[in-house]
Amino acid sequence: MDGKKMVWWGMMIGSTVGGALPYLWGGGIVSYLVWGGIGGIAGIWLAFKLAKATGAF
Repeated sequence: MDGKKMVWWGMMIGSTVGGALPYLWGGGIVSYLVWGGIGGIAGIWLAFKLAKATGAF
């Protein structure tokens, strides 16, 4: 898979998971946005590391 696609997938999955976490404790809208952003950044970082390790970049 192309490195750019891996990073995009990482962002989408990370932001989805991060945005869903506040649902577990009943957080407000700000909590969803903050955790979605954190999850997206973490997903990008993880996908970038994975892409470099597999030689996609």
